[in-house]
Amino acid sequence: MEDALFALESWADAEKAAEMAAYHKAERRYLGVAVPAIEDMVALWRGQLDVPGRVELARGLWDSDIHEARIAAAKLLTQARLRPDDAAWDLIASWVPQFDAWAIADHAAKAGSKRLQAEPARLDEVADWVRSDHMWTRRAAFVFTLPWTKQRNPRPEDEAVRDEVLGWAAQLAEDRDWFIQKAIAWWLRELSKKDPARAQAWLAEHGERLKPFACKEARKYL
Repeated sequence: MEDALFALESWADAEKAAEMAAYHKAERRYLGVAVPAIEDMVALWRGQLDVPGRVELARGLWDSDIHEARIAAAKLLTQARLRPDDAAWDLIASWVPQFDAWAIADHAAKAGSKRLQAEPARLDEVADWVRSDHMWTRRAAFVFTLPWTKQRNPRPEDEAVRDEVLGWAAQLAEDRDWFIQKAIAWWLRELSKKDPARAQAWLAEHGERLKPFACKEARKYL
């Protein structure tokens, strides 16, 4: 853990760190390290550690509350094949209530979506996020499930997931938070590329309940 943080800190850039802190606005330490450099370090660590070791390193990096360390933690667990993966999923899910800015949340969502695709039964847990008082948790329900918008030949069970997430979108269509509106629009926009009929049907029934900017974005490819 100490070696990993030392490696990240060796790339620190004070000027970029200040810019990042001003941009992301979340109160934590920033190092000013670019994502490609983080990815290079993560690739090295992944090659040196077994799955339990990666999970423990990811836990420590996240708990440091350093912006780049949290991104590295998410990237350590962003793999399609990760066995066993229950501990990885539990760790990623434990991060969700701590989300407070989009960049870290979206990197973690990429890791989480891999674990959902590996075990779709975990969507039962995600369904509970829609009712959370924490905006970033509600948003995560859509960002974690984005892979289901991208399948060219979905199986019946994948189409069932699409319908379930569209049900969540219907529940939150009148949530006025900008990030929730943006997330619903993002999900519908991506779905419309592969399943325009489903996206159009949802918008015909619920589109007027969205804010105008979200409705416009959701219809972008229709």
